[in-house]
Amino acid sequence: MQNKREQFTYHFFQCGIAGWCLEVLFTSMESVMLKDWRLMAKTSLLMFPIYGMGAILPEISGLVDWWLGGERLDWMDRVIRHGILYTVLIFMGEYLFGSILKAYGICPWDYTGLHSNVNGLIRLDFAPLWFATGLIFERITKKKEV
Repeated sequence: MQNKREQFTYHFFQCGIAGWCLEVLFTSMESVMLKDWRLMAKTSLLMFPIYGMGAILPEISGLVDWWLGGERLDWMDRVIRHGILYTVLIFMGEYLFGSILKAYGICPWDYTGLHSNVNGLIRLDFAPLWFATGLIFERITKKKEV
């Protein structure tokens, strides 16, 4: 049995790598829309720790479930509750980290001029993507049943 720190570190790396992979897949779709079949993608080393923080999402959802009564939810209610929570938390993290990185002139993303952006740091139309990404991170970090 791993201790909490080892387990978090393992999940941090899993989420960081998964986030990078999802970003590469997503940004390569821009190439498809431009009919550039080289499928060029882009990401940044700075994104790894940001995606890695996805490892804390299931811990937070567990606390929220407990706070709301701890009753067992059916599958769909759990997906909706956790997905919405993850979307909000990811938006908050993206805005916070984006603000810090922007202050240092090293923010790898800038949504300025794109619709539904907030201060160029988040895009509200990405909500479904963050909903799914949060659930993917939850699945990655889920404890194995014995």
